[in-house]
Amino acid sequence: MPFPPGPAGATMCTSAARRPAGADLDDEESTMSVQLTPYLAFRSEAREALDFWASVLGGTPTTTRFGDFGVGTPAEADKVMHGQLETDAGLVLMAADRPDEIPLESENAISLSLSGGADDEAALTRWFDGLAEGGRVHVPLARAPWGDSFGMVDDRFGIHWMVNSAGAGASDASDA
Repeated sequence: MPFPPGPAGATMCTSAARRPAGADLDDEESTMSVQLTPYLAFRSEAREALDFWASVLGGTPTTTRFGDFGVGTPAEADKVMHGQLETDAGLVLMAADRPDEIPLESENAISLSLSGGADDEAALTRWFDGLAEGGRVHVPLARAPWGDSFGMVDDRFGIHWMVNSAGAGASDASDA
């Protein structure tokens, strides 16, 4: 049974499409509507990051502060306890400021991936360019050896993004 439609009418994958062959799920698990969503941690820049991503990807961030719930120290009252950005395209990012007593590692091995088909290339290019403003492009968004348009960029907050437009430039391959 497929998952219910996602935001903006997008259809989610069926659970069968994501589980290994031969793996059995009971009825409750096979009808779950669980989603995996990036939840990024900052020391004190979560609100600024969410506002930046909204300027690039669209949508309006929502946030709650530690002080809204009377938790944390007085110095943490205005920090983001939970923030979320949901775009019209159905993308969801969450972010929060870590409380001061919880370590925040500076090295990050996580990458966020934006990927779509050739019909999405204009939006993916616009998002890549927006993420690159004030950031660092590691691989310019261009035709990759596998035929897609691909690029890698760290945004101004040091978050690593990979952008891939499947099939983009495929018509160029026949011209070569």
